[in-house]
Amino acid sequence: MEELEIYSLIGDEGFARLISAFYRQVPQDDVLGPMYPAQDLAGAEQRLRDYLIYRFGGPPKYIEERGHPRLRARHFPFAITQVARDRWMHLMDKAFTEAALPEEPAAALREFFEGMSTFMINREPAAG
Repeated sequence: MEELEIYSLIGDEGFARLISAFYRQVPQDDVLGPMYPAQDLAGAEQRLRDYLIYRFGGPPKYIEERGHPRLRARHFPFAITQVARDRWMHLMDKAFTEAALPEEPAAALREFFEGMSTFMINREPAAG
């Protein structure tokens, strides 16, 4: 499946279900919750949804509003360790279950998230 076909298969609604299911878990998560300011949780959800819609063949709202994604630079202020990456993937896996997307687009999105979440690691765990 071509990545740019994903939007045509799940549309705004599919991305909204997936990302909403993810962000509903964040506030009570002990690893990720502290990284997301409560007053901007809705904004973070909107930005991720808009980015994914653009990235997978939908309207370019994200680019029009925010410019180039610069994902690593935008996330550098947050200590993304292997533990945080793994927790992010765990919550996203649960979100996939809840969102019940069609199998092919879900598999392609999971593959993207696996690689991108690893790419986003920007800190080593603290020595203990």
